[in-house]
Amino acid sequence: MTDGGRLLRDVLHEVARLLSASAWLAEDARAAGAEFTGGDADREARWLVAAVLDVTPGELGRLLSDGRHASGIEAASIDRAARRRALGEPMAYCVGTAPFRQLVLQVDRRVLIPRPETEIVVGEALRLTANHPGGIAVDIGTGSGAIALSLATEGRFSRVIATDLSDEALAVAAANAALVAAAAPHASPVEFRPGADLAPLRGIRARVIVANPPYIAYSETAALPRSVRDWEPTVALVASDQGMARYAAILAGAHELLEPFGWVVFEVDARRAQQTAALATTQGYQQVTVGRDLTGRDRVVLAQHVPA
Repeated sequence: MTDGGRLLRDVLHEVARLLSASAWLAEDARAAGAEFTGGDADREARWLVAAVLDVTPGELGRLLSDGRHASGIEAASIDRAARRRALGEPMAYCVGTAPFRQLVLQVDRRVLIPRPETEIVVGEALRLTANHPGGIAVDIGTGSGAIALSLATEGRFSRVIATDLSDEALAVAAANAALVAAAAPHASPVEFRPGADLAPLRGIRARVIVANPPYIAYSETAALPRSVRDWEPTVALVASDQGMARYAAILAGAHELLEPFGWVVFEVDARRAQQTAALATTQGYQQVTVGRDLTGRDRVVLAQHVPA
């Protein structure tokens, strides 16, 4: 487009300069033991511009090569997102979306940003249920709906039930569910229920219960990266009993909600993985296993309900 819009290449360069000069991003990098370089700024600028334009990085490259212009509206949206990012706001919140497995989800400060380790949790739930189509899958503490909607689109469940104690988070998840339903009409139906832990689930029998619950101890919040501590919802991060309260609550009641030989699949803090596995064993679960993420950290606990 050439109606007075700016060259997209120039817009991209301006974003990179803005991010490169950000004291907040430099501080975040130093806190992680790294340095925020010009190369980092260039990469982030490309991610940001591509996300705002709703194109892939490869498509962005083609647009730049073609001499594409950015409209006034596009340039303004990119500028707003870049200025938010330069002040340290997480990229996903700045652009309003985050990728997760096969999905691109809407996210904002009402929900946690989906992370790669949670993709592994979903993969384990799908693996455990692959040979037994049907049944109910449950996602406790759904947030953006990442786990529930991935189970609905990739699994073969009769339905998926997703819960959250935050009405604001459920609103985000429901909006994402509407987008997924339009794009993937084959997906299992997803029902959203308000409430904490197992309270919204009385009377069901689930094939698998999946949860990425809050697992940070209150005493550990000061050590969290600023981009997490200052931006993401505390209620979705922190739990009492040194981060173990939600695991204990779910394990205590999941036997009554699972089908015979059904599974609980948890994302866990690596520091508490073995403790969570030991708690599951104490609670009478069998086939208790600790799985690792791609960096080799213990991040997943699997536990099977075997009827007496």
